[in-house]
Amino acid sequence: MPTDPSTVPRSLHALRWPVEPAQGGWYTEAEHDALRRVLAESANWRTGWRATSYSDPFEAAFATYTGARHAVAFNSGGTALEMVLHRLRLAPGDEVISCALNFVGPHLAVISQGGRLILAEPEPVTLNLDPADAERVITPRTRAILVTHWNGACADLRPFVELAERHPHPVHGPPVVIVDAARACGGRAPSGARVGSEGWATVFSFESKKLMTTLGQGGMVTTNDPALGEELRWLRTYGGRERWGTNQMMSKAQAAVGLVQLARLDRMNEARVTRAHERSRRLADTAELTLPPTVGDRRHLYYRHNLLVPEPWAGAGRDELMELLAARYGVGSIVNDPPTYLGHRLIRDHTRGQRCPRAEQLAARLLCPCMHPRMRPPEEAAVCDAIEQATAHIARTYGTTD
Repeated sequence: MPTDPSTVPRSLHALRWPVEPAQGGWYTEAEHDALRRVLAESANWRTGWRATSYSDPFEAAFATYTGARHAVAFNSGGTALEMVLHRLRLAPGDEVISCALNFVGPHLAVISQGGRLILAEPEPVTLNLDPADAERVITPRTRAILVTHWNGACADLRPFVELAERHPHPVHGPPVVIVDAARACGGRAPSGARVGSEGWATVFSFESKKLMTTLGQGGMVTTNDPALGEELRWLRTYGGRERWGTNQMMSKAQAAVGLVQLARLDRMNEARVTRAHERSRRLADTAELTLPPTVGDRRHLYYRHNLLVPEPWAGAGRDELMELLAARYGVGSIVNDPPTYLGHRLIRDHTRGQRCPRAEQLAARLLCPCMHPRMRPPEEAAVCDAIEQATAHIARTYGTTD
């Protein structure tokens, strides 16, 4: 979707580094070989582009990798989440809780499937959904809790599963826990489990900017519920001959590349984590900035290396910092993400009367300067120098303490 201009600097003409990387998982000769192989074999009219010869092995490999019983490939993470929500058959008034600090996609999916989106606050360290605030807003009408692993910080799902058990729906039983892992593919939860093996359903995106990508689009759902896995397979293929469905299949070329990217995922993630930890060490003495938490065991994959400026800088000071980074140093940055109801009219109208002040305040302090594992060491050093110098400059106007 188009970038919200309110989340990026105005001065984009002088950027040496973009506001965010256009591609997350990078390609090697192995991906090119896979594409050449698929192209050559699919030219045969007896073979064609039927996807199952690659999508079936990709799904099996992904299920094994995550530890889930079932994996179902889709043409995008967004359509995959819509089909997971479709399986709930949400009735008017059925509620889905989600963190206000989020990408708009999950919230639009809830609205499109007839659910009532209920917004809750992030917790202030990881910026993931706060279990305590989810408990504040849960009601007997709650059908699902939608947890996003925000910017690669893997959330602990156990408090949400326990919360659901304590607050069952009078007809459907405990709300299901749905996980948006678009930015955390290959991560591990605080429980030690692989992302994708916990919760009722976990949705992954392989869009261009994600940690692994299948030619710019693609998605996957993992689940341990065989009924959900079976229905998702029908939903993406026109429903067979008895049910409703549509065409949301992953292509043969996407699946072939996905197999290669999955085999390389851990190495790509390790490079990203190493780069993020190096940046945090470099910026550790910049007292004005709150850095993302530093954790091991791939519990944070740093899809973005997010920074928080001091509270007195919220809004205007943060914006001046982003503008200075862009105009003077050529460093792009993005607010990734503000509360969805602030930037999307449909979500704002749907959630009218709901507000999450903590999410708004955190978003007003947030910026994510460009970072990617493939940036050369001199580039990374230049970006860190720019962040340090620009922060010192803004501190002369706004002060140095919270």
